[in-house]
Amino acid sequence: MDSPTRPTLLQQAAEAAAGTQQYPVSALYVVATPIGNLADLSLRAIHVLWKVDAVACEDTRHTSPLLRHLGLDKPLIALHEHNEREASAGVLARLAAGERVAYVSDAGTPAVSDPGAALVAACQAAGYRTVPVPGASSALAALCVAGDTVARGFAFTGFLPSKGNERLTALKALAARDDAQVLFEAPHRIDALLQGLADVMPHRTITICRELTKQFEGVSTMVAADAPAWLAADPNRSRGEFVVVVHAVAPEPTEGADTGHDTVLRTLMAELPLKQAVGLAAELTGAPRNALYARALVLKQATSDG
Repeated sequence: MDSPTRPTLLQQAAEAAAGTQQYPVSALYVVATPIGNLADLSLRAIHVLWKVDAVACEDTRHTSPLLRHLGLDKPLIALHEHNEREASAGVLARLAAGERVAYVSDAGTPAVSDPGAALVAACQAAGYRTVPVPGASSALAALCVAGDTVARGFAFTGFLPSKGNERLTALKALAARDDAQVLFEAPHRIDALLQGLADVMPHRTITICRELTKQFEGVSTMVAADAPAWLAADPNRSRGEFVVVVHAVAPEPTEGADTGHDTVLRTLMAELPLKQAVGLAAELTGAPRNALYARALVLKQATSDG
């Protein structure tokens, strides 16, 4: 059952790009929506939203303006973390009637730190098809600009616990892992998160992404120890939604092993404090900061012993 309204130019463009795609009835379409910039939305997503009979959404107040922007008027079903299992029954009833239903969260890809997983599970358990319509993801957007040359994969952590003791326990668990990790944080708690990272893993490299794909987007990479001062230096840096990438840990070189950058490190360490020397060496050589820092400590100890 397609939309009976005359397609807009935007919808026509979407249909031209994605019109050969099959859209089975009695299916749930899990649609990624913009994380900031409206242009994050794919042409296929626009086409799907035009084709479906109803849109289940995390918050109708967020989804209504998006649909209006696309020239669409669809029945909305509120389905969020507090009613997901109950609201899923309404979606299943529509699928049983042969309808197509889309599910969208407020921003980004549903069921990734957002509602949607219980709905997908319910549809699959009932024998209905679930169709991914991929697109914007703040976690992947942050990873691709982190410049982590060591990582061979990542762990998605999302939001840490808000309570102090639980958060500290979670931070210590993160510090014990060597892989890259992606964290989410709200503006009113970003100072606590960065201070916690500085306390628990001061020499770990992190990338702080703020307001991804929005007008005031910012991406900054530094060692965790420097993050609290960086945040405090400009009040604007505390505004917006945050994704923080904790970089993977490079394998520590064995004592006495030459990383190939010893000459650069020794030259810089003779003129600069250790942290500055390592930072500049990382820029000059492209080598992982963690590995250079570990090697610099070995060289410094060898100099002291000599």
